[in-house]
Amino acid sequence: MLVLVVYDIPDDGRRLKLSNFLEGYGRRVQSSVFECFLTLDEMAKLYEQVKRRVNPLKDDVRFYWVPADALPRTLTIGSSPPQPPPTLYVI
Repeated sequence: MLVLVVYDIPDDGRRLKLSNFLEGYGRRVQSSVFECFLTLDEMAKLYEQVKRRVNPLKDDVRFYWVPADALPRTLTIGSSPPQPPPTLYVI
């Protein structure tokens, strides 16, 4: 499933740490928006890890789950639509 991780973090240090961390889970599509293709289990683990990296009194982080049948209806301007990662890599 596609999980959008969207955040507004006023502190530069915490924001940079979170964005660097999220790059290991998905593709940055805007300054503070990541598209991550995750299982429900992976999303729950990511949520717990992000929760430990932010200040809930000052930061705002949101996780949106997008059902697979909604992906073909995604409209974009200036970028490609969400694409799941390849299932196979040839090295």
